[in-house]
Amino acid sequence: MLDRTPSGTRDVLPDEMRELRALMERVRAVFEGAGYGEVYTPALEYERTFARDGARVSSPYRLFDEHGNVLVLRSDMTVPIARMVGSRYATAPTPLRFCYFAHAYHGVRPQRGQSRELLQAGVELIGSAGPAGTVEALTVLCDALDAAGLENYRVGVGDVTLYPALLESLGVEAAARERILAELTSGDFVGVEHELAQLAVSPADAELLLRVPRIRGGAEVLEGLDGPLEQAGAGMRTLLGLLQPRTARRVIFDFGLLHNLGYYTGAIFQVYDPAYGVPLGSGGRYDDLLGEFGRPLPAVGFALDVERVHIALRAEERSRV
Repeated sequence: MLDRTPSGTRDVLPDEMRELRALMERVRAVFEGAGYGEVYTPALEYERTFARDGARVSSPYRLFDEHGNVLVLRSDMTVPIARMVGSRYATAPTPLRFCYFAHAYHGVRPQRGQSRELLQAGVELIGSAGPAGTVEALTVLCDALDAAGLENYRVGVGDVTLYPALLESLGVEAAARERILAELTSGDFVGVEHELAQLAVSPADAELLLRVPRIRGGAEVLEGLDGPLEQAGAGMRTLLGLLQPRTARRVIFDFGLLHNLGYYTGAIFQVYDPAYGVPLGSGGRYDDLLGEFGRPLPAVGFALDVERVHIALRAEERSRV
């Protein structure tokens, strides 16, 4: 029998590696041109770094060092960079701009074809409040995807506070809110409908809760909003008005967009390409996370899955032949 790699991992051979390196160099040029300095943090972190209340990011891979401390493989780069800012940049003037090209490690579900080891390219903008900071992050994101060679991608923009606030305004109890949000985060609208059927809400409220996550599109979806949706819509209109045309044309607004990372606080985004059926990257604002590491600062960032971007690029190129 041939020795195999663990599920969710793979060997990358020279031809593909050359293409990945070339893609990353194009993206790196955009990051550096926008003033982002490259950093690298350890793949191993102390478990307590990821266990803070404001981080709420778990790692499925734990081990012990020679002193009995619990170590984990990093599951993203945002938390380690927040830790780095708190310890190495405690008094540095802001904004701070960092970029990275590094692996992150996720748990996988058996037979789902998920990656356990992800090569990510991303940026973190520390100390720039929204919407100006969010506009900068979206601009760098789209410029990087353009440089990578993608032509058909779109960036979905939402607000992580919108749907939880809507649930709370309609009197949905905390335990039920958590279940509904978990279903919505996974994209299970049937599960959302099942959970709502168990609640004592009016048919009109249930219809609203089912309709809102399906609101997505261009600037037209931001018009005619009222109630809890008006505030979110106003924020999105402000954001759209600040974007340069080359970036604005890539943006769609998605009122059902959520993320399973608990540190996001406002605007969030995901990258889509019709050539590939899963998101190519994601990001958003995390204005409370830096405070967990001793230096409260607003922040925003994103991470691209380099291998997914490469697959989407190859698929686009084949479709143009």
